[in-house]
Amino acid sequence: MKPVAIRHTSALLMTWLVLGLIFAATVSAEFYKYVDKDGVVHLTNIPTQPIFEKIDRSRYCTVTKGSNWIKISPNKKIVFPRIKPSRKNSSYDKHIISACKRHGMDQKLVKAVIKAESAFNPVAVSPKGAVGLMQLMPATSKDLGVVNPFDPVENIDGGVRYLKTLLNRFKNNVPLALAAYNAGPEAVQQHGGIPPYSETQTYVRRVLDFYALSVP
Repeated sequence: MKPVAIRHTSALLMTWLVLGLIFAATVSAEFYKYVDKDGVVHLTNIPTQPIFEKIDRSRYCTVTKGSNWIKISPNKKIVFPRIKPSRKNSSYDKHIISACKRHGMDQKLVKAVIKAESAFNPVAVSPKGAVGLMQLMPATSKDLGVVNPFDPVENIDGGVRYLKTLLNRFKNNVPLALAAYNAGPEAVQQHGGIPPYSETQTYVRRVLDFYALSVP
């Protein structure tokens, strides 16, 4: 793949381009970048010059790592929007309550999903490219009209709307809706229930545990 150039000043654009590259390739693929004298960021998976630096993709949150999530923070390798994770889950309560009222959702369930998805880290990014508090995939964000998935208000509203559509599709069966949120509704439909994927099964159990405990 030829190097792709974008302006260094566009942090959000750079983030989405990096995520797009990562999402389009296998998880093990490596990507490289360098910033030229004009401030243009060049990205590639085939470095042609020694000035390219490998992008550090080691700090991601992943559902298989239990409750001790690995947090992403801005660093010199990847430029993320300057949104700092909140130290208190309750910081997002008003946005969660507002979105749940608009879309007729249980706020405790939504908080359990956020806890399982990102541990309330608004700049969390998964290895597959899911973004923000409710870990929206780029395609899902586009379908939902979410312009900036790193923005907690947009992310929560989009995630709540998506979860609502899944609950409607699976006739308010919460475990199936959660499995669909993680693995996709087609996978749930194909297997006639929670897919036999260890990640999805772990995810469903975790969300239901958080829901039962009423995540604060």
